[in-house]
Amino acid sequence: MSLTGQILPLVGVVLGAVTSFLVGSLNERTRWQRQQSVRWDERRLTAYAEYIAAVKELAARYQRIAAARGLVTGPAPLELTDEVLAELAEWEARQSALSATCGLLGDTETNTASKPLNHCLWRLEHLARGVPTEVEQNWEQAYQEFRDARRQYVERARCSLDVPGAVTREVAWPAAWRPASHSSRTED
Repeated sequence: MSLTGQILPLVGVVLGAVTSFLVGSLNERTRWQRQQSVRWDERRLTAYAEYIAAVKELAARYQRIAAARGLVTGPAPLELTDEVLAELAEWEARQSALSATCGLLGDTETNTASKPLNHCLWRLEHLARGVPTEVEQNWEQAYQEFRDARRQYVERARCSLDVPGAVTREVAWPAAWRPASHSSRTED
């Protein structure tokens, strides 16, 4: 057998082994990257969901406090007792910690959208507690700004997670269900 006849099969085996190794490595790397992406997406989803739930809970409590002060009608009024203040402090600490977690896991757009949401939430708190500010604002206007900021945050979070579709469209309450004082109320 000639030297060429012996080398060609060896070259074929070596090329096959190298190709097999490269394809296997590329597949393994792709699989690892996909697992990492899923792992972080799950954590991001949990962080976003818990954060927005805490924000919504605080806004609902502030709305009830505002109702006790006569700023809004509808929800059951909530007086600022020591117990209520302690609960608010716990929820505010939870929301703050969840905000920090979202800051670590979230993308730039979602983290940026959280800032006006936090500002609007603090504005609701100030109105509910009667904290004076430089510019006066009524509850309805502040609450609408909060809802807009919350919707924007959820949209950015959904984009961060590659969730398709829109969050929601504004849907007016049926006329027969509308309270007389809230003629333009939409679903939350």
